[in-house]
Amino acid sequence: MTHDRTDTPRADDPSDEIDDPSEQSPEPDGERRVVAGGGPTVSTSRVVDIATSLLAIDTQNPPGDVREAIVYTEDLLSTAGFATERVTTDPAKPNLIATLPGESDRTLLYNGHVDTVPVDAQAWTYDPFGERDGERLYGRGATDMKGPLAAMLAAGEALAAADRDPPVSLAFAVVSDEETGGDAGVDTVVERDALGTLAPDGCVIGETTSAGDRYSVTVADRGSIWLTLRAAGTAAHGSRPSRGDNAIDRLWEAASLVRSRIAARDITLNAALRPIVEESVAFYEPTLGADAARDLFEHPTVNLGTIEGGDAVNTVPDSATARLDIRLTAGVDTADVLADIRECLAEFPAIAIADVSWSVGSHEPVGSPLVEAVTKAAEGVVDGRIYRRSATGGGDAKTFRHAGVPTVEFGIGTDTAHAVDEYTTVEALARNAAVYARLPAVWESFL
Repeated sequence: MTHDRTDTPRADDPSDEIDDPSEQSPEPDGERRVVAGGGPTVSTSRVVDIATSLLAIDTQNPPGDVREAIVYTEDLLSTAGFATERVTTDPAKPNLIATLPGESDRTLLYNGHVDTVPVDAQAWTYDPFGERDGERLYGRGATDMKGPLAAMLAAGEALAAADRDPPVSLAFAVVSDEETGGDAGVDTVVERDALGTLAPDGCVIGETTSAGDRYSVTVADRGSIWLTLRAAGTAAHGSRPSRGDNAIDRLWEAASLVRSRIAARDITLNAALRPIVEESVAFYEPTLGADAARDLFEHPTVNLGTIEGGDAVNTVPDSATARLDIRLTAGVDTADVLADIRECLAEFPAIAIADVSWSVGSHEPVGSPLVEAVTKAAEGVVDGRIYRRSATGGGDAKTFRHAGVPTVEFGIGTDTAHAVDEYTTVEALARNAAVYARLPAVWESFL
């Protein structure tokens, strides 16, 4: 996500005097340590141990019982010297808040979720609750996102154990409910005003944004409209369809018009969003193609996710329901798009909007201290361009930004999230830890 920018750190920016943090020096026991320039060194074996421990805990959501994982992370952070507390609405889904004072009253928040999507263990070649094979660590959540969270926790330990206080105050929000919408997770943290207590000046979420040799910091997400349409018709015998009014046909015609008209709608972007869109297009072009990548951000996308109706093949259906998922680039006025949808549906008196929910996209300016710092910290750890881009969907970052907290996502992993035999690599874990460990010093230099 490298947009138009100029690196203007302070003259005493410690990152300018850093050895390559991707270099590894041997530990006395022969294990590797990753040198995080501008931050403490982090033991690779320690990151792997934490990731292995987290993977061994079943946190499939649903049902989403994450209590054992929260106990583990609370013990780890409190032993390291962090003050901890829990913020909870669902007893099975507690959230952990941990804080450590630094030399500055500025606070950097590390965020990660411990819940995972469900797993079909019989479909896996490896143990879905953690198995190492060479330089790969397999398990549900390895890349989404217990691996990056383990790297954050290891970095937090190292920062707390350093000879001097961290350059900024540190906080962790380890949340419980990201995979099913966040009601018991980050939404609870925000609604219970835990952020007011933390007063974070910036937040980095350890979602995997980089895989292979393609690296990015996610600085924006898209808004969404989830729309349920219901059609009414008149039942008749399937052998005499002209005597009825087919609700599925009516619904299909209406949904098709919404899809074609809304997807063709041009998006007017303000100047702050244009560089994000250009970086996003460049990032996705190799996998989606140039035209599809540009359409993804310069027009709304519309997906007809479900359509239901009819009781039998030989009956004209008298009712039908469809659900559409509409995504909008950050900065788009959701209300305007909803008005366009209603105008489309005005042509179909037998179609009603049965339900609608929406979210507004969000973004962090590409020249903000947080974006600059995460980009610079990553540039010191990996080789290659760091894109500063939009996500195609949205997650906890959106909630934090709407609560007034500058937020980005960064994590190195694999393109196996939610897949059978999900895995991360030892190298990804080590590099994540290096980025997270050096980030406080780099970020402080931009403030």
